[in-house]
Amino acid sequence: MNDRRPSAKPYRRPKKDPVRVLAFEALRAVDERDAYANLVLPPLLRKARESDTFDARDAALATELVYGTLRWQGTYDAIIAACVDRPLREVDPPVLDVLSLGAHQLLGTRIPTHAAVSATVELARVVLGDGRAKFVNAVLRKIAAEDLDGWLRRVAPPYDADPEAHLGVMNAHPRWVVSALWDALGGGRAGIEDLLAADNERPEVTLVARPGRATVEELTAAVGADRALPGRWSPYAVRLVEGGEPGALDAVREGHAGVQDEGSQLVALALANAPVEGADARWLDNCAGPGGKAALLAALAAQRGATLLASEKQPHRARLVARALAGNPGPYQVITADGTRPVWRPGSFDRVLVDVPCTGLGALRRRPEARWRRRPEDLARFAPLQRGLLREALAAARVGGVVAYVTCSPHLAETRAVVDDVMKAAGTAEWIDARPLLPDITSLGEGPDVQLWPHLHGTDAMYLALLRRTA
Repeated sequence: MNDRRPSAKPYRRPKKDPVRVLAFEALRAVDERDAYANLVLPPLLRKARESDTFDARDAALATELVYGTLRWQGTYDAIIAACVDRPLREVDPPVLDVLSLGAHQLLGTRIPTHAAVSATVELARVVLGDGRAKFVNAVLRKIAAEDLDGWLRRVAPPYDADPEAHLGVMNAHPRWVVSALWDALGGGRAGIEDLLAADNERPEVTLVARPGRATVEELTAAVGADRALPGRWSPYAVRLVEGGEPGALDAVREGHAGVQDEGSQLVALALANAPVEGADARWLDNCAGPGGKAALLAALAAQRGATLLASEKQPHRARLVARALAGNPGPYQVITADGTRPVWRPGSFDRVLVDVPCTGLGALRRRPEARWRRRPEDLARFAPLQRGLLREALAAARVGGVVAYVTCSPHLAETRAVVDDVMKAAGTAEWIDARPLLPDITSLGEGPDVQLWPHLHGTDAMYLALLRRTA
């Protein structure tokens, strides 16, 4: 009789999946350093492509895993919380990142259930160790018991009890953001649901052909006619059909074109086309970083014999502005200066753009982590700066000159409230109806200011108020 017991199963080393390891590294950078995925991910992808084993399909999957996980983070947190026996704050952040990656593969992609679970557990073994990988495995198997619709029915509060909280969980937005966007829309349930859904879609990559440096036809040919579409609204826009790496294009590297949402192009064009009384020779872009609007304005100014002064407070952003304007066909100047403490004389400019710092709630498609990072108290922090910048912009314009107040947020506290307060206190400006300066674009509101929307216009939610200095 053989009393020997069967030998233990030999230890198997975890298999490293470069796509999921890269996605995990990107999520850790966003979490640990408050970095933005659109800045963290490209260099990671470039480094990975240097290996022969990482191809375009791998890059696409890694991008989807990172952006999808960040976009749905709040909803996945609610689902994960229902599957663990402790508060989420007691789960180590790296473990939570792995669980969120697994939840997105299970609930937000077409990856088969068994593959999503096994690949995520293998990732956990690589980056967390075998002990915590067992915990990850147990939680993911609970998550896999339902599809996304089933989980939403379980974890979302009833609509009738709390509409904002219900829509927040269903559409992966914090409750306060849902409430703010709903107020800004001023409409019924259909409008807010369409907007929240649009926030969760990956935006198109849009290029701008800078006047005097490239035409739309030249840019389309450089991209490839089968990969490019004309812009919906801007005469200088080219939309990329399949995304890709616009930074690899010669036109972009050489500064003849740039990556720029159509909403940003439109507000710059509206300022450039607004009627001014008298001279039109000196333009100012205050808060010019990182330089997209400044580059478009400088090109337009050059065509009219005008000069642009681009001012930016942060030195590293001022360097980005200088890089964007390098090679402009006409004269321009870039300076590092605080827009609330101007170094120029009052009344010096014919056209002034002030694109103020804000919560960024209008660009949640591009920066999905911002929705979870921002807090209502950020509004109070930005408010004095926004008002101060607009006051100085009005002071910088001469009588008869035009000022554009722009922000990438539809929050009423950052848009109309700022303009109304400053105009009331200053008493030196009047509204210009901006709607005729955005021809052929529908659903612009009652005016005189303009609010663009992702779900209506396919742009970021840019706000524009045009003012004329009167005294």
